[in-house]
Amino acid sequence: MEFPRNKDTSAAATTKQAGDAAEDRALAHLLGSGLKLLARNYRTPGRGGGEIDLVMREPGGTVVFIEVRKRASRAYGGAAASVSHFKQRRIIFAARHFLMRLAQQPPCRFDVVSVEAGAIEWLRGAFDAS
Repeated sequence: MEFPRNKDTSAAATTKQAGDAAEDRALAHLLGSGLKLLARNYRTPGRGGGEIDLVMREPGGTVVFIEVRKRASRAYGGAAASVSHFKQRRIIFAARHFLMRLAQQPPCRFDVVSVEAGAIEWLRGAFDAS
């Protein structure tokens, strides 16, 4: 006997694949702009922590914590607008954890890369840690 697939699982896999592809495009774009990859999908240990899609360094030394968002269209404010205050707090938490591992605290910035309708938009300094 064959059971029907759970639609949520199939949709989640498709959404994850689309998100991974958007992250790959964003990474290629940022590498082409001269940034160096330090970490991908950096996660804090334990429950309730945060995750950062890309941690990169600019040629001048600034560490850039990047959230990649993909949307099919700009409806409902678009991809960049989907980075809520709650999501920002989780990214900041993970960034602090990442920085604790470093001997010196470099200058830092929080960026968002949106991938919408095939276009990439890089929003430098999209939010701050204060």
